[in-house]
Amino acid sequence: MSNKILYVEDDPTLGFVTSDNLKEEGYEVVLETDGKKAFKRFKKEQYDICILDVMLPEMDGFELAEKIRKLNSQVPIIFLTAKSLKEDKLIGLTIGADDYITKPFSMEELILKVQVFLKRKYIHSEEEDSSLKIGHFEMDHRNLKLINGEAEYVMTQKEADLLKELIKNKNQILKREQILEKLWGKNDYFLGRSMDVFISRLRKHLKSDERLKIENVHGVGFRLVEEN
Repeated sequence: MSNKILYVEDDPTLGFVTSDNLKEEGYEVVLETDGKKAFKRFKKEQYDICILDVMLPEMDGFELAEKIRKLNSQVPIIFLTAKSLKEDKLIGLTIGADDYITKPFSMEELILKVQVFLKRKYIHSEEEDSSLKIGHFEMDHRNLKLINGEAEYVMTQKEADLLKELIKNKNQILKREQILEKLWGKNDYFLGRSMDVFISRLRKHLKSDERLKIENVHGVGFRLVEEN
């Protein structure tokens, strides 16, 4: 069974050419030309990955990604952004996208990114049930849940992966480039800014336990500290 891609692009020529190339790689591609129609399709069907242009009619790519994330925290999202707009990259990554490609892009680059994210998706799905404890919290990594007594928070895949790395390396420094290479696939300024946003979110989730602290080791990385 082929992997299913939701591809949203309002440029008919680019949409056709890109869809055709992805289909040649064996993927099933659903092409939509505006955000509202794309979201309707997403609600009805299951997809393995989403490729979203930022500038879309009816509903832009950012709003579409936010709506997708509310329904599914795991499906990989790749944004297609205008090369000159740095803000696009930062906004997209902070609202839950996994990566971005700047236009104009090569088909080889897009296909490689799709392959990488689908491979990671299957690695996560094949993991054994993993429960990690830190302070008052228990993290169910496979089901993306952070549990504190009866309270339960559903994390995004990136939040869960990042917290897992911090817990596994508790009280040790995790270098920025080490985290970026492992979880985002490359050491990149915009991805680094995205990682900072995820660190801030994790701090908010963990703040109810005063013994836990994610320290910023200036110029180096981060350290999850659990005080006795």
